[in-house]
Amino acid sequence: MDKKWLPLTVVLGVAGVAVVTASVWPDGDEPPLPQSLCHGALSRETAELIDDGKGGDVSANEAESKGKTTDYAVFRSCSVLRANADDDPRGVYQLLVQDTRSDSGRKNDSVPLGPGFTGWALPDRAQVTLPADCAARMGSTAPYITASLSVPSQDEERLERRGEEKPVDADTATRNNATVMREVATRLAQRYDCAD
Repeated sequence: MDKKWLPLTVVLGVAGVAVVTASVWPDGDEPPLPQSLCHGALSRETAELIDDGKGGDVSANEAESKGKTTDYAVFRSCSVLRANADDDPRGVYQLLVQDTRSDSGRKNDSVPLGPGFTGWALPDRAQVTLPADCAARMGSTAPYITASLSVPSQDEERLERRGEEKPVDADTATRNNATVMREVATRLAQRYDCAD
C-alpha cells in the first residue's frame, strides 16, 4: 500500500469501529436489553407475545431452588414483568419448570401444542412435558420435567371479580400460550441436549 494512503485507512478503520460500537450500545447510558429470559427458556420476542393489554418493556424475575433429594432437584420459576409508565414493573405471567411424577396429560377444552410436543394450552394456562431424557440431564431422578404457564390477565373468574375485560381474545391467547410453551420445551431440550 502506498504510504500516503495509510493515515486515511487508519481514520476510516477507527470511524468504522465507532459506528459499530454506537450501534451495539446506542446511548452509552444503558446496556442492551437481554435477548434471553427465564433461565434461557424464552427469547425476548416470544416472551413479548403474552401481554395484559397495557404494554411496556419486558423483563423477568428468575429464581431457582433445588430439592433436598435428587427426586425433586429441579425448580425454576420466572415471573415475566412489563414496565409501567413510571418504570415500576407489574407481573404479567409466570413460568415454572419442575420435576414431577406425571406428564402434562390433557386438560378439558384445551388445545394440543402440536406434533412433537406433549402438552396443552388454554387462554390462561398451559403446560408442556420436556423430552424423556431431560430429567436425568437436569439432575433429577423424577420421571418427568414439566413447564407450566399461568397468565392471570386471561383468568375469566379473576377478570369477572374485578369487572375487567380480557385484554386478548381467547383464541389468540391460547395460540400465544402454545407458542410460548413450544419454545420453552425446544430451548430447554437444546440447552440440556435431551431433544427427542
